[in-house]
Amino acid sequence: MKPPTLIILASGPGERFRASGGATHKLAAPLAGKTVLEHVLAAARASGLPWHLEEREHPGMGDSIAAAVAATRDAPGWLILPGDLPLIKSATILAVADALGSATVVVPTYQGQRGHPVGFAAECRPALLALSGQGGAAAIVRGQQALELVVNDLGCVTDIDTLGELRRAERLLRETPLG
Repeated sequence: MKPPTLIILASGPGERFRASGGATHKLAAPLAGKTVLEHVLAAARASGLPWHLEEREHPGMGDSIAAAVAATRDAPGWLILPGDLPLIKSATILAVADALGSATVVVPTYQGQRGHPVGFAAECRPALLALSGQGGAAAIVRGQQALELVVNDLGCVTDIDTLGELRRAERLLRETPLG
């Protein structure tokens, strides 16, 4: 069976990062010798799943997701991963992909907090293609009986929106190397 496609969202403006003192776009910010986005791409490659990087500018996250799903229309499912989660483990990506075999929507959770990537089965295609605006796919997740998959991965909930969060991620990488 063909695996789902990992969609990496990298088209947002990153305004909060610059407002917090960041000198670059958050995805281009240096983190332990690579950019934030390079860490995410490394996890995508390590997962072995097919992946699509959505970098074109869109009005909102929903529009970005819809464009990426349209670009990968033949996929049997999708994992939506924002490009600002540099500590994500490839094992978490694979666990969500595997869980999609028994659920329509899969949301990883770490210590009770919902994270990413969120998995969507092929039957969600029409709803994903219809997305627009800032809300992303939250309405689809709410409308389904989402499987909450407990994972041991702080990286699935550690996004980089501010310079302080980048510093925290750097500290976490020093303390616990990714595996």
